[in-house]
Amino acid sequence: MKFTCLSKGSGFHFPPCHILDVSGFRILLDCPLDLSALTIFSPVPLDFHPKLEEETCDFAVHNSFDMRKRQRIEKSLHADSLICAQPWYKTPKNLHLWDPSSIDLVLISSTMGMLGLPLLTQTKGFSAKIYVTEATARLGQLMMEDLVLMHSEFQQFYGSESNSPQWMNWEELELLPSALREVALGKDGMELGGWKPLYSSADVEDCLKKVQTLKYAEETCYNGILVIKAFSSGLEIGSCNWTINGPKRNVACISSSSFFSAHAMEFDYHALQGNDLILYSDFSSEGVLTNDEHENNYSASNTNNSLTLRDVSGEKDDWIKLKEGLLSNDGSLEEREKLAFICSCAVDSVKAGGSVIIPLNRLGIVLQMLEQIPVYLESSAVKVPIYIISSVAAELLAFTNVIPEWLCKERQEKLFSGEPLFSHFELMKQKKLYVFPAVHSPELFLRLGPVVQLLRRWHGDENSLLVLEDGLDTDMALLPFKPMAMKVLQCSFLSGIRLQKIHPLLEILQPKVVLFPDDLRKQIKFSSSHSFSVFYYFENETLGVPKLKGSVDLEIVANIDTQFSWRKLNHDDMDITGLEGQLLINHGKHQVLLGNEVSNFSRRKPLLYWGLPDLEKLLAVLSKMGVKGSIEQGMSDAESGSGEIVHIHEPSKALIEVRATKTVISAHDERLATLIFEAIGTLMDGI
Repeated sequence: MKFTCLSKGSGFHFPPCHILDVSGFRILLDCPLDLSALTIFSPVPLDFHPKLEEETCDFAVHNSFDMRKRQRIEKSLHADSLICAQPWYKTPKNLHLWDPSSIDLVLISSTMGMLGLPLLTQTKGFSAKIYVTEATARLGQLMMEDLVLMHSEFQQFYGSESNSPQWMNWEELELLPSALREVALGKDGMELGGWKPLYSSADVEDCLKKVQTLKYAEETCYNGILVIKAFSSGLEIGSCNWTINGPKRNVACISSSSFFSAHAMEFDYHALQGNDLILYSDFSSEGVLTNDEHENNYSASNTNNSLTLRDVSGEKDDWIKLKEGLLSNDGSLEEREKLAFICSCAVDSVKAGGSVIIPLNRLGIVLQMLEQIPVYLESSAVKVPIYIISSVAAELLAFTNVIPEWLCKERQEKLFSGEPLFSHFELMKQKKLYVFPAVHSPELFLRLGPVVQLLRRWHGDENSLLVLEDGLDTDMALLPFKPMAMKVLQCSFLSGIRLQKIHPLLEILQPKVVLFPDDLRKQIKFSSSHSFSVFYYFENETLGVPKLKGSVDLEIVANIDTQFSWRKLNHDDMDITGLEGQLLINHGKHQVLLGNEVSNFSRRKPLLYWGLPDLEKLLAVLSKMGVKGSIEQGMSDAESGSGEIVHIHEPSKALIEVRATKTVISAHDERLATLIFEAIGTLMDGI
């Protein structure tokens, strides 16, 4: 098996992307877009002015920048430094280096991991099977359609674009400020090939036709070889972890997961137990460490979560301890406190006469805010409306009220008691929440959608508030709206497994091998006492994983079993035979193509024997054949150790030398040598 990390991503909004070779099949894990890269583009101007276009928006077209101009830009980054062109979209930086026709299978773990899929499905030669959960497919469709609609603003302003935009010319890239150039080219200067023009609505529709949807724990078989299942990761509605069961090994792929969710179905880690190999692909802990986690490196020696069930006598008690360690301190209180703080700040801004913009694209966080903000407004005696403005908002909110099977137990219990799954339905009935199709979008990043107009209107209002999620370069993102009097609140939400839970999780899952990101090597250490082996992987490096299972299924031509010459081993409950042919390995199948006949090794060639013959019994067998001999102690050597020698006296002289690693028959008479060989064959196992 081979594994390649194409991109470690950057948290929830840009999940990792991997290539996994299992049983001869090439599997792509997720196909996201790096929407944070949109910050290098300038938003569409409020009013079109030819002079403005000539002086600022066409700076990338002209080659008249001298070194002094470039040095001035390097010192300070301004709004007019941004690229004035129709945006392209950045795919995982190494995905474009792989031949799409070589991909057999695509597994999508979340809605964010689906946004780049239409760019792949429209590629020439792509014919892979795509699997995604039903909920993720629907939510992903809504997000992609909204993204296409927002991008149409640029198309209307700039018109149709060429196949190779002017800003991508190397001469123009060299003129960009270093901060923009690094986003465009990457730190190593090799990421320009990952930029693609956005897909169309027709591309989204065509992509979804190629997708096969699954429910949680629903089994599907790919090509009769791989058995694939999706299990809840607990992160978002429809998000999942994958298990891949093949003839050589069983693999579990753990993406960003959460042990606590106020809306989505719980993380089903029990379903990941018993797999040979765990691919740990949750990089989100790297960016959301608590103070305690920054101060401590987690290892088996400094946490109580490092108990192993094999090393202690009270297995049931220790299993309970492991589960308690896994589920305790799950961050739910911390998340609730963050939401409460955001709601409090929002109410304060509204009470001061300002407005609040919350361009978050995490559905679960948005749903929770819709439940909490009205409570804070009511307790503060403030009556202001809440607006959700998106081309797909109405469909999105309607969908969240008809998917109980994808939600946590608390939400499902509301359905059974006759309550709405979420509060937004009641809020709309009470005229506290309004949904419009024309402004907000979940794919914002401060470049797309009419939220740009709202920021231009309120950025100078010191009483207004902008709530952003961490991970975005706010200095670059807010360049078009500076100077900013508007307050900006940045917050990070838990979007993965905390470091202190990794040890107890792996102890419960009990894999044989774990593939672990090298980026987290310093934060968490695995001791040699663990039952599993750990292989660290790097970005854009292929890692070979050793074979785990000792047996492989073998297909042979039908109707030849009657030709086998079976032999029962003396010391094992096993029958063995020999055959002759050509071994082929194709798409995980091991096949033997035979010639005209099955070879009978006992007739056509000497058998291969193993073990040490009992010399007393050997002399007895030889005596019945008319062969007489005697035993004497042989010389010892460093290579083969001490041995014994049988001298054959009649019918002619021969020598049998028996050592720990070999048995040698020396005889001038070929017939006598054959008799001795046959006698040894009656005492040893062989084929």
